[in-house]
Amino acid sequence: MSGPLDGVRVIDLTTIYSGPIATSILGDHGADVVKIEAPGGEAMRPGFRQRRNGLSGPFAMMNRNKRSLVLDLSGDSGKRVLERLLSGADVVVENFRPGVMGRLGFGWDRLQAINSRLIYASINGVGPTGPYANRRVYDAVIQAISGMASLQSDPNSGRPQMINTLMCDKLTSINAAQNICSALYAREKTGRGQRVEVSMLDSSLFFLWPDGMANFTFVGDERPDGPFGSHEHFVRETKDGYIATMPVQPAEWSGLFTALELDELLGDERFATPQARQANRDLFQQLITEAYAQYTTAELVERLGANEVPFAEINSREAVIEDPQVKAMGALVEFEHPLGGPMRQPRPPGRFSDTETDIFRCSPELGEHTDDVLDEYGFDMDEVRELRAEGTVA
Repeated sequence: MSGPLDGVRVIDLTTIYSGPIATSILGDHGADVVKIEAPGGEAMRPGFRQRRNGLSGPFAMMNRNKRSLVLDLSGDSGKRVLERLLSGADVVVENFRPGVMGRLGFGWDRLQAINSRLIYASINGVGPTGPYANRRVYDAVIQAISGMASLQSDPNSGRPQMINTLMCDKLTSINAAQNICSALYAREKTGRGQRVEVSMLDSSLFFLWPDGMANFTFVGDERPDGPFGSHEHFVRETKDGYIATMPVQPAEWSGLFTALELDELLGDERFATPQARQANRDLFQQLITEAYAQYTTAELVERLGANEVPFAEINSREAVIEDPQVKAMGALVEFEHPLGGPMRQPRPPGRFSDTETDIFRCSPELGEHTDDVLDEYGFDMDEVRELRAEGTVA
């Protein structure tokens, strides 16, 4: 293992989505991530979606490049084990509800006393304070609070809609991994660890603001009903299907008009600028929509490509696997999982010139590495046997 985070030790107390994805990113970059699971394992192991031999696809993806240690934290013995693990770790990550770490006896003051160099990352829904702090929070809740569901409203009915993926969870996981790396870098200069708090609401607002919430940037000049270009117009119906186009620059709009044989629009002031097209949007959309419908998708691929218009055929999820660009990049890798069998996952997206990122190990079986991890953190064989006998570890 030679990733950019090689040598960094991470204790992973997270479950479900946002936390496990964050720690898997650290693992993809070479960190030694030890996943702490309660006896019986976390709920995502069998999961709620496609599974094989008792292993769910989401769990396999979100927990690759990790080792598994089963630890019962309900008693004092388990807490003493965790304390010793934390004393030798660089990072601990949790996504409990606010207050749980303190009730376990591992609040920030205690963690600093155990290990002054420890980075403590806490992932939560809406932060530890405020009127929503004690609510149970999942992705749909944050889509609702952040304005994301409103932004996706059906343009005809106005009914708010959820994005059909766990967007807020995944945004938060990426932010958490980046913030942890920043804290590790800061520690190189200060010698001290620190607490890093990452909320799903913060992450989602940051993500939305440059475009979806841009009308609320200027204080005192908010425009709740101001124009926001609907992305529905990026998907165009052809004679035999659909295609996505997104012209932005003037040359790309000119290319689109040429590709659609709408050259008469090139000099038409009603459509010459974004403001003009917005002012005449009903007529403009009618002309464009009718033009797309005159061509097959294959014909438009040739025409749009020849005129340098940003476009793509719209892949089904099945078609993504065989897309020639996906294949050329080596974006998906196939390997043999000891429990799940033949498996396909995306490779880590960063391509480093000197420090490799990769799928270094498959997601672990429950408790697969308990003995190895305890040995590396200074537990002798007699201690491990005693801990197993009393049910503290497995």
